[in-house]
Amino acid sequence: MKLLQVEREVRGWLEVMVVGEGLCPFAARPLREGLVRISVCAEGDMDGIYRHVLSEMERLINTSPQVLETTLVAVPKGLEAFHDYLDMLDDLQDALRQLQLEGVLQIASFHPDYVFDGEAKDDVSNFTNRSPCALFHLLREETLSAVLEGHPNPQEIPERNQARMRELGLQGLESLFRRAREFQR
Repeated sequence: MKLLQVEREVRGWLEVMVVGEGLCPFAARPLREGLVRISVCAEGDMDGIYRHVLSEMERLINTSPQVLETTLVAVPKGLEAFHDYLDMLDDLQDALRQLQLEGVLQIASFHPDYVFDGEAKDDVSNFTNRSPCALFHLLREETLSAVLEGHPNPQEIPERNQARMRELGLQGLESLFRRAREFQR
């Protein structure tokens, strides 16, 4: 899959699913203001993917939040299997600890086959974290804390999102994902 095509699919998913369905009430503003970076990893091996995500962490830390607020690292090859993705996520979480970046950055996780612990694989609530390809969303803790403070009930967001996925049902979700793939901007 070509890198530009991957970037377009991720942007479509952001616009249609994340913003359009209100899955993240904080995503519309930075996306609209051009403060979201979508970095597509060309590497397909674990070491290359790991190094790519670390370089994006460094870029995010070294760039003003007024220029770059958050980064989505798209990994179209090498992490197709959800268990491989989870292993990489664990390695990246370890890197945050080793680099003393806990409290500075946070990683939100998204994958085409995402399954919440304790949920059935076919439960539509998993779609809250399903994406066109493996994604690592790098967030600034400071920004996240500020937007959560201003939100009336942030703890209710996951339940609301899962309820929305169930309301849409599998056919509705498949339709949204098709729209996201076809999204052009």
